[in-house]
Amino acid sequence: MEQDLLIKAIDSIKPSIIVISPEFKILSGNRDRTDPGSLIQGKLCYKALYNRKIPCYNCPAKEVLETGKSAIKKCHDEPCSPGRLSYLYSYPIFSNKKIISLVIMEFPVSTMEKMEKKLHQSDEFLNRLIKSAVDGVIASDMTGKILIFNDAACEIAGYEVDEVVGKKDIRDIYPNDGARQVMRMLRSDEYGEKGRLRSFRVNIQKKTGEFIPINLNAAIVYHDEKEAATLGFFHDLRDTLKMEAELEKTQVQLLQAEKMSSLGELAAGIAHQLNNPLGGITLFTKLVMEEYDLPVGAKNDLKRIFRDAQRCSNIVKELLKFSRQTGNEMHLQDINHALTKTLLLVEDQTLFQNITIEKDFQESLPFIPVDIQKIKHVFMNIILNAADAMDGEGVLSISTRLGPLKDRVMIKIRDTGTGIPEEILLKIFDPFFTTKEQGKGTGLGLSLAYRIVEDHGGKINAESQVGCGTTFNIELLLFPPDIKGGTSGNQ
Repeated sequence: MEQDLLIKAIDSIKPSIIVISPEFKILSGNRDRTDPGSLIQGKLCYKALYNRKIPCYNCPAKEVLETGKSAIKKCHDEPCSPGRLSYLYSYPIFSNKKIISLVIMEFPVSTMEKMEKKLHQSDEFLNRLIKSAVDGVIASDMTGKILIFNDAACEIAGYEVDEVVGKKDIRDIYPNDGARQVMRMLRSDEYGEKGRLRSFRVNIQKKTGEFIPINLNAAIVYHDEKEAATLGFFHDLRDTLKMEAELEKTQVQLLQAEKMSSLGELAAGIAHQLNNPLGGITLFTKLVMEEYDLPVGAKNDLKRIFRDAQRCSNIVKELLKFSRQTGNEMHLQDINHALTKTLLLVEDQTLFQNITIEKDFQESLPFIPVDIQKIKHVFMNIILNAADAMDGEGVLSISTRLGPLKDRVMIKIRDTGTGIPEEILLKIFDPFFTTKEQGKGTGLGLSLAYRIVEDHGGKINAESQVGCGTTFNIELLLFPPDIKGGTSGNQ
């Protein structure tokens, strides 16, 4: 019953089809259009169908037996295809990796043309999909020759398609042994499924030589269980990494602001607690020195007590400045003028005798609402720190610019000092952090500067490289939040 159903199924197939053994003996088949009685099981196909003594010279079954792969042949000579053009297609049937039979199908030319047309249309559609994909698509054979490089890949890498496909090696696109690294990961099962690689960050090299960070999804394409090609989909990470950096920077600023607020409250409490005993030490030390005739050694000791008490008192004053959250006296001010007046106070001092000051102020900057005394304090603190960093010899560069969105004024103060190591750069705005010798700094100057700029709705940060100097970047908004209007004027 099952055999009859199988035979009926084969008979219902429109193309002529036969199944033969590796010795070309007929095992099964549907009705032959010219001689239905010719398909006799056990007969040799070339003898039964074409009355030949040997297999047909263009028989696809011979190629299948030699290669183990399917084959197709055009048939237009007698006696294989008398009076008509057709194609013979053959494919093997395996058992335990051994060919046990072969299928031969005959298609008229019109059918093959339709199949080829559909295949061509499918290829065109696939090419359009790849070409218009938003992500970059790149494929190469196992020698490294690039086979596919779509428009998005060209845009990211700066090439034209004709410059890459068939001409460039995949190793030219992935710099610094990147292609080999990707292949090692694809062939390993330590990074997920073997033959696949997901969300791997790597660089590609632009035509200009610039390295572009990308997120890569790649796979090995197999054919007959052998590696035939590699295929990768990737997108440019530059915007993503820039957003991540901005987010991280914002998070750091928020943490810093929160820390400053907490420390400000603590500092205020400590300052008030210390003020009274320090006042008593200072007062009674002066009274003892003025009212008693003391030996020289005792007087020197009291002077030292007085100096240290004064130093403690100065630190308390700085603490109070740092912690004080009084309102800003906002007026529209000319930042260029404020910087010029600040420089006038310091440029004639001994510390600045061997320092060259370079000014690059953008003309006609709009006035911005600031508390000018506090902003001058910020400028003064950074300028004096720069002079210390240069040990009194170098170049101090100060520039002002209107921001790209014309919503802020940007001030850069750069020195040519020794620079700040990265691990220290992260702490310079922390209260009480200082690299100066004991007794020469309280560690509150930059903390106070940070607080002042933050209170103005602005931003301040530092960039530095050891041996190349330090740059402080200050941004002050033209329209700070929670600050409405103000009276114009300069102080």
